Amino acid sequence: MNTILALQRVMSCQGNVVKRFYKSAISLDKLYPNSSLQLKTPTPDQIQPTGDLKFKGFIPIEELDITYSRSSGPGGQHVNTVNTKVDLRFKVTTANWLSEDIKMQLIEMNKNRLNKDGYLIIKSDRTRSQQLNLADAMTTLRNMVWKAAKPLPEVSESTIDKIRLRREKQNRERLAEKHMRSLTKTQRQEPSVDI
Repeated sequence: MNTILALQRVMSCQGNVVKRFYKSAISLDKLYPNSSLQLKTPTPDQIQPTGDLKFKGFIPIEELDITYSRSSGPGGQHVNTVNTKVDLRFKVTTANWLSEDIKMQLIEMNKNRLNKDGYLIIKSDRTRSQQLNLADAMTTLRNMVWKAAKPLPEVSESTIDKIRLRREKQNRERLAEKHMRSLTKTQRQEPSVDI
């Protein structure tokens, strides 16, 4: 029974007041003893750059528009009372934390996620927790920016020739199949006799 209730006991030990709380065996303090259990967003100075990257992984939360709404996912009656769905959006063209070439590549790669005002929209209702959905949306955004920041590989001439030959072969096969289908249809027709 003491595992369910949090007990607070105040004892007086040599003039000092000591507070004791019951903590479960699976409390976060015991599972992660070396962690501060505080959610912190690192500043750009705290992130160590690796190599010649244009994006370091830092996304300033204050420049994002984050709204919460009711989710249509699992949760029973609880889902009707709690705003757990996360709608994260920001205007790509005015994001001063991204370089211009990353912005252009992000717009090019995610045209279907942009609205007519130029806002990139990311939604998440994967879990029943608002914080986990926010973390999921932030991870999705970070992965999208990493992908846009990655330089495009250079294509060799032999690869270009292979692609061209494959396209030509596909076109020949398509036209041959089209011609065979046409012959089949003409053979089905009744012969026309002109008198």
